[in-house]
Amino acid sequence: MDLHSHLFRYFIALVLCLSVSLSVAAISLGSSLRASNPNQTWDSANGIFSLRFLPADSSGSSFIAGIVFTGGVPTIWSAGGGATVDASGALHFQSDGNLRLVDGSGAVVWESNTTGRGVSSAVLEDSGNLILRNSSSQAVWSSFDHPTDTIVPSQNFTVGMVLRSGQYSFNLLNIGNITLTWNGDGPNGDVVYWNHGLNTSINGSLNSPSLRLGSIGMLAVYDTRIPAGSFVAYSNDYADNGGGATFRFLRLKDDGNLEIHSVVRGSGSESVGWKAVPDKCQIFGFCGELSICSYNDTSPICSCPSANFEPVDHHDWKKGCKAKLDIRNCSSGITMLEMKNTKLLTYPKNLEVYSMQISGCQSNCRQSSACDASTAPSDGNGFCYYIPSGFIRGYQSAALPSSSFLKVCGEVLENQLESSDVSRPGGTNLKAWVLAVVVLVTLFAMIVCEAGLWWWCCRNSPKFGGMSSQYTLLEYASGAPVQFSFKELHRVTNGFKEKLGAGGFGAVYKGVLTNKTVVAVKQLEGIEQGEKQFRMEVATISSTHHLNLVRLVGFCSEGRHRLLVYELMKNGSLDSLLFKGEEGQSGKFLSWEDRFKIAAGTAKGITYLHEECRDCIIHCDIKPENILLDENLNAKVSDFGLAKLINMKDHRYRTLTSIRGTRGYLAPEWLANLPLTSKSDVFSYGMVLLEIVSGRRNFDVSAETNHKRFSLWAYEEFEKGNLIEIVDKRLVDQDIDMEQVSRVVQVGFWCIQEQPSQRPTMGKVVQMMEGVIDIERPPAPKVTSMVSATGTSTYISSNLSNFSAVETPATPASFSLSLAAADLTPGGSICEKTSSSLLHSRYDTPTSL
Repeated sequence: MDLHSHLFRYFIALVLCLSVSLSVAAISLGSSLRASNPNQTWDSANGIFSLRFLPADSSGSSFIAGIVFTGGVPTIWSAGGGATVDASGALHFQSDGNLRLVDGSGAVVWESNTTGRGVSSAVLEDSGNLILRNSSSQAVWSSFDHPTDTIVPSQNFTVGMVLRSGQYSFNLLNIGNITLTWNGDGPNGDVVYWNHGLNTSINGSLNSPSLRLGSIGMLAVYDTRIPAGSFVAYSNDYADNGGGATFRFLRLKDDGNLEIHSVVRGSGSESVGWKAVPDKCQIFGFCGELSICSYNDTSPICSCPSANFEPVDHHDWKKGCKAKLDIRNCSSGITMLEMKNTKLLTYPKNLEVYSMQISGCQSNCRQSSACDASTAPSDGNGFCYYIPSGFIRGYQSAALPSSSFLKVCGEVLENQLESSDVSRPGGTNLKAWVLAVVVLVTLFAMIVCEAGLWWWCCRNSPKFGGMSSQYTLLEYASGAPVQFSFKELHRVTNGFKEKLGAGGFGAVYKGVLTNKTVVAVKQLEGIEQGEKQFRMEVATISSTHHLNLVRLVGFCSEGRHRLLVYELMKNGSLDSLLFKGEEGQSGKFLSWEDRFKIAAGTAKGITYLHEECRDCIIHCDIKPENILLDENLNAKVSDFGLAKLINMKDHRYRTLTSIRGTRGYLAPEWLANLPLTSKSDVFSYGMVLLEIVSGRRNFDVSAETNHKRFSLWAYEEFEKGNLIEIVDKRLVDQDIDMEQVSRVVQVGFWCIQEQPSQRPTMGKVVQMMEGVIDIERPPAPKVTSMVSATGTSTYISSNLSNFSAVETPATPASFSLSLAAADLTPGGSICEKTSSSLLHSRYDTPTSL
């Protein structure tokens, strides 16, 4: 049989296979699905999606017809937006081309309205799109054009389309903004409670904006004026495709939140990677009318303001509360219920704004028949908001300075949301309250006077300093961060005299506390946070304890001074021992056993930050300078958590999140202006691993490496089997475990892969290094060199277009300029990378008081 015959048979077989697959995917006129047969489905060609009936409730008495992802069963579209039918219901693809959902009685519940439009067939595509086609195979109707509550990758969401879930809707506006709206009943209308604007300088309407969700978890608005896209959000697992089995979708939940979900096929469970409104209490209508939203631990709860109110339905807090006695027909007098740390949310157009103090905000509302409630935000503007009757709900949090007041009929009853004060002139309760306040104020004044006198007399006494040191020692021993004054730190560092080093976050000085503890005092630079936020970040850092993390002893937050006090590591940073010929090199020799212990300890410290903390902490600047060594050469990672402290800027319409990284250790996604994840730390750690093995900087280029980047040259030598060429020449004459060296080098190459999804997690890195799991042969890293406008060489990915191929925007035009402007000297920091997932709003709706 000749070659032509073989090719002809192969062609015929291919045609038959294609026809069979098409016949599986095609849905013919006259086909039906019945709720009584849940195993009956219309499937896509690859079987990933199917159209079927699903139970709408636990009783199994009602059903919906929807398209589901068969690997995890989330419904991505439903006929009639979740319309239900009984067990005798059916979905008919009628002979006239109309798709119709009917219940057991034959009543039409929903239909596609495609009768007489030439529909001849239907197909469920592999993208999850149900399409009704005419005889020319043109789409007449598609589920992607009529979304319900979900958007999937490859689906364009355009102006005029709406996602709906309960009383909530999601829209894309002509100016590119996306909004969440509570759709109210009656004359008050709708309330836009969340609205995101474009992260571009483009103003005015766009030509034809569309919203798309990338398969790797990036949500962006596209238009002919912004072809690269303006990114709205990134899922926290973006680019992690789980071997291609991860399916992501954007869903409007029935609680009013917009979320990006991920499902790994076969897992049967969903994970949430992003939420539009992190605080559910800020969602308008999350709790019903006259109810208060607060938190019990981490979960939002709804409750009535006081025992003067009762739930409309104990099983459905969306229905809110109602007053037991109507204030419109009240014979026992009106009282104002005061709710501290509470703000009220209502319809914006119902508000009346006045400038007055809190007491006036309370009393004037009580006397006004047009005012049912009032709120004093206590934010420094002196405003008071009057709220007439209508939809009113509250949000209570200890962090809120607001005070709100609500009219009740008669006395305020107990069992309130919080302890409330009753304002009722002439009552005995008021007299008792005033008396209690007078007594407490008097006692407080006496205590303050005595304390002040004692301090004035004893402040210069030597015993005072000793007592202070005892309290400091007690606080240090308890594990809580000690708060130092700037004067104290100036004294313990001898006027910041002995400088240990300097990094991107500021200079470090040696200090000795009054209890003889030797510490390292870091003077932070570029702090623009408020006192409260700084203390919160310090609390997070200090609560992070691990054998391989540097311990935070204390801090100073006094005026413009922001300092952190750490335990001092006697052997300094890894770079001072690792790199020969560099300034500050100690001359100590690190054996291979020491290097492996340092590498493994560093990996365990980073693993703790990524996977074992309550919240994942991304370091953003893993490098030898931030790996400190104690007297036994145990590795401890330093400067973790500082990325959130530096260069944080807050504005009413824009929030910038800045992070820092160092040349030679930055992951390709950093330079491609993509958000950093824990996989970015993995890349940096991989570069450090190669440095630990070789004893040279990863960005070194020399004749010894054929004028190539060390990482590329090292891989070539690894491929040739010349592993010993990669090893530090000072170790060649030593007894080295080459199997261990090979394992470490391969782990390093896996860590510096271009695509984040190809890099292992730090937990897996530890397992590979310790030989718990086998290591597959790593592919070649793809990095090359680039010279900035300043003439300084740095690296970028040699194939950044790969990111675009997985629905990532092209590198911005300002990319080369940002490199030129950055400090790219060896060991220098590149600062202020802006996260494009935090956007400014171009449309403001004041629904929150």
